[in-house]
Amino acid sequence: MTIPTLLVVDDDPELREMLKDFLTSHGLAVYGAANRHEVEQVVAAHRLDLILLDVMLGSESGMDICTKLRHSNAVPIIMMSALSTDQYRMQGYAAGADDYIAKPFNPELLLARIRAVLGRTRRAASLSYRRGSHVYRFGPWRFDSRLSSLTHGGGAETMLSKREIALLNILLANPGLALTREEIAAALDDETPIESRALDVAVGRLRTKIEADAKAPEIIKTVRGTGYMLAIEVKAQ
Repeated sequence: MTIPTLLVVDDDPELREMLKDFLTSHGLAVYGAANRHEVEQVVAAHRLDLILLDVMLGSESGMDICTKLRHSNAVPIIMMSALSTDQYRMQGYAAGADDYIAKPFNPELLLARIRAVLGRTRRAASLSYRRGSHVYRFGPWRFDSRLSSLTHGGGAETMLSKREIALLNILLANPGLALTREEIAAALDDETPIESRALDVAVGRLRTKIEADAKAPEIIKTVRGTGYMLAIEVKAQ
């Protein structure tokens, strides 16, 4: 079972480390950040299941960070704040937060709220992190997600089916990450559910179009016991 991964965003290093230690002791993987720049670094480098985001971050606003995050991903966000009036709660929800907890709080209550939010959301939401990117370059390929256009080298276009386009989008958005078949299937968001065998067939067909040798794939690797991983450097624009 995959361990949920969280990001704790608070400019108070003592509180941030306390929360990290507490949540880690309860079986969660936890990163920390103190400002917008560090948040962007962690979000770009890791696949997260939830973000705990303080409203007041020195001269920065957690509300603004939450709003910006919502433009490019769908990771669940719980906002933390000493400002607990209904007005501030409503601002948090308007910014895109999934929950709002007032400081000071009982850590056990926070843990319960985290588990509740995680229970309401599918891990596949974390596959949306880089959906703000439109053009990807990997190996000799260039993929424009807005035009659903895959071109090779000098510009020859390779035709893809609707499912292959969706599958390529998911893999390109998460290079170097081992994705389970369940995650990929949920993120495909097809009108009809896709079975594991059908997903394997879709991956096989995509490989025949982008791999030099589909029988010895170097771009889309099979991760035994898990699913698939895009095993090539991706430059996103």
